[in-house]
Formats: sequence, structure tokens, C-alpha cells
Amino acid sequence: MGQQNLTVFTELILIGVTRHPELQLPLLGVFLIIYMITLVGNLGMIILTKVDFQLHTPMYFFIRHLAFIDLGNSTVICPKVLENFTVDQSTISYYVCATQMAFFILFFVSELFMLSPMAYDRYVAICNPLLYNVIMSPRRCHVLMDIPYLYSTFQSLMFTIKIFILTFCGSNVISHFYCDDVPLIPMLCTNAQEVQLLVIMFSAFNLISSLLVACCPTC
Repeated sequence: MGQQNLTVFTELILIGVTRHPELQLPLLGVFLIIYMITLVGNLGMIILTKVDFQLHTPMYFFIRHLAFIDLGNSTVICPKVLENFTVDQSTISYYVCATQMAFFILFFVSELFMLSPMAYDRYVAICNPLLYNVIMSPRRCHVLMDIPYLYSTFQSLMFTIKIFILTFCGSNVISHFYCDDVPLIPMLCTNAQEVQLLVIMFSAFNLISSLLVACCPTC
């Protein structure tokens, strides 16, 4: 009897940013302008810090990766949002939804923790200027950069697999304009509370630990 409400979705419906048709065209223009500015700005930063040898320093090394993360985060969400404004009902396939959520979590968590090595870099530059080049060696910069990427990849895979191996039930409508873990959890038939608890715990840990690491270095 309990299996009758279990559903295997092939596609999901996104509510979108607004339900008012008259606002879709103006919002399309606004979001398109914002995305184009983000795209040009971050791509320009990545290219400039790569081709200009004077900017091959630890500070710009981290800035380049922060620009890449910001570009990735915007590109994961914005194209689908722009598409939503051009159709009456926005749908997204089950596997594309999982992919979007995985990359969104990866870039979002990476951005939180990428500020920590940038704060450490500035701390060393201000407090130990004579030893700066020794302490902030290329190897250490890569290690400081790889840690956020590895941790965010772990968290992205964990939540994506945790959610999408479970079964959804009821409506296939997502009350959001992109696939994220928070609006998908209420749609789960089983283990929703367990996943929700994990989301709360990791969200709190990510916020507190990233703030502590970024704010603690003092002279």
C-alpha cells in the first residue's frame, strides 16, 4: 500500500523567479545584463592574471581561482534561469537537476573556503613581509587552494548521491528556480529528516569554520 505514492521522476518542474507573466521580459533583461557583467568581469580577471607575468603572485593566484569559482557558480544557475523566462513551464530532467545541484554545492562551498587562504596570504604579507616569498611558495599556494576544492567536491558528491538515490513522492514541482538540496528535501519519501539534519550540520560548520579561519589571523 505504501508503494503507491512512490514516484520515479524523469523530469522536474521549476517554479521560476516569478509567476507573473508580465514581469518575465523585464526580469529576463535584468538577469541577462547581470550574467553578462559577471561573465565578462570574471573571464577578464582570469585572463589578465594569467597572461600578465607581473600578476603571477600568490594574491592574484587566489583571486584568479575566486573569479573562476564565481564564474562557475553563475554559469550553473543563470542559463537555466534565463531559459525559464522564455517558456510557460520550465522543466529540467532528473539527471540534469542532479548535475546542477552537485556543481552548485561544489562552487558555493569552494567560494566560502577560498576566502580563508586569501586571508592567510594577506596576514603573511603584512606580518612577515621579509619571509613572504618563502612562506607563500607555489607549492603551499596550491595546497591551500586544493583543500577547499577537495572538501567541496566531497560535500557535493555526498549530498547529491544522498538525495538522488532516495525516492521522491508526490508532486514533481520544485519551489525554486534551480535545483538545490533545500527545496528537494521535502519531496523525499524517506530519510528526509536525516538529510535535513546533515544539511543543517554541514551548513553551520561551513559558515562558522570559514569565518573563524578567515578572521582569526592577527599580527
